[in-house]
Amino acid sequence: MKTSPGEPIAVLGAGSWGTALAILLARNGVETRLWCYNPEHMARLVESRVNDDYLDEIPFPDGLLPTQHLESAIANVRDILIVVPSTAFRDVVERLCRLTRGREIRLAWASKGLDSDSGELLHHVVEEVFPDNTPPYAIISGPTFAREVAVGLPAAVTIATRNTQFGEQMSQILHNACFRVYTAQDVVGVAIGGATKNIYAIAAGIADGLGFGANTRAALITRGLREIMRLGVAAGGSPETFMGLTGLGDLVLTCTDNQSRNRRFGLRLAQGESADEAESGIHQVVEGIEAARLVLPLAERFGVEMPIANEVHEILFNGKPPQDAVRDLLNRDRREEVH
Repeated sequence: MKTSPGEPIAVLGAGSWGTALAILLARNGVETRLWCYNPEHMARLVESRVNDDYLDEIPFPDGLLPTQHLESAIANVRDILIVVPSTAFRDVVERLCRLTRGREIRLAWASKGLDSDSGELLHHVVEEVFPDNTPPYAIISGPTFAREVAVGLPAAVTIATRNTQFGEQMSQILHNACFRVYTAQDVVGVAIGGATKNIYAIAAGIADGLGFGANTRAALITRGLREIMRLGVAAGGSPETFMGLTGLGDLVLTCTDNQSRNRRFGLRLAQGESADEAESGIHQVVEGIEAARLVLPLAERFGVEMPIANEVHEILFNGKPPQDAVRDLLNRDRREEVH
């Protein structure tokens, strides 16, 4: 069951993932309005009806309506899907709070990361910005590359929300023969998985760029998952979540395929580029950089040890040579595996 033509949805964020989800929704018969903060970028989308910057040669379906104005995108819309970098998430939510005062809205987001101001998970930002009347909210996450979704290759995601009705309705409008949608209630676990996995993609790119091979990559992913689980469970997430699509699934995807911008960033670091040089060469936001800056204070608050994330932080912010980071990881004291 899809929503009727009278129930449009606004997608805020016209990068690769926001555009892919907007294309998916429009193909599913949902009137979809697409907006981002860059008016020049939106003007090109309005004119060409193709996002040549991120998803070239994939034309917009008829039901996808790009607009240069946020007010137009959200006019008479109840459901709003935010797909912006985590660094812009708070600003978008604050603007929505001002523009929708007195209206009934529901928020979903496919943004992954932590709030740059507070270091908190993104649903805490929504609760802070809407303290008296927090709208129903949901997180969409899973092992997905935007281009594969946009061209209709099979994929699966999870929608996590404490509002069962909202979760079911969002899953209905997203689900189709090539895009399978599961529902869950573990908002914290799904958020932690999405917020941290890019750190380990950077580490995997570094390890592969240094020529350490498949054994090292497998060990890094496995131990990285253990770090994510320790943090997630300490924060209140369910252990089972981290063995699913939004934990292990997303981690494996982003660590092993060069469509991952965070992995490519790590590869460039291993080739001797500085963090600034490597980031500028990606031409997109590398979410793992901000995640590496923010996750260690969060881990310290919960008393969780994250040695791989710590070494990535040292490389990015203290100039530690990648080879030295690997050496220090290997020289850590022996211990039981389940730790």
